[in-house]
Amino acid sequence: MNLLKSKTRRSMHGFAMFEALIALLIVSLGVLGVVGLQASMTRAQSSAIYRADASFLAQALIGEMWSDVTNLSQYDSTNCQAACTAWQRRVASRLPSGNATVTVTAAGGVTIVIRWTPPGDSSNRYTTSTSIRPR
Repeated sequence: MNLLKSKTRRSMHGFAMFEALIALLIVSLGVLGVVGLQASMTRAQSSAIYRADASFLAQALIGEMWSDVTNLSQYDSTNCQAACTAWQRRVASRLPSGNATVTVTAAGGVTIVIRWTPPGDSSNRYTTSTSIRPR
């Protein structure tokens, strides 16, 4: 009987260490999962902020154009004047690698295209169109 207890103890020796290593492996996988999820959430949040900024900048320019209808053609990217260049500087400062083109037709049609590229991500684009006609 003593011999059986001795063999059982020897075969169980180190089992607690093995359990601890398995528990450590499970916890480390859980931590890696949480870190990956947080990185994904941060990337999605940054993307949402950039889209909101692009939308805000486009709407701000449309508001400026409505208040300056007589000089509407000066907002076109091919004929960019002071207000247009100031707005393009705002786009470049608020969005990573941000640039924009504004197209104004003779009938008052306006198309704004804003592009940006976040670090380590693909290029994005926001486009909006409207019609501005003097009263």
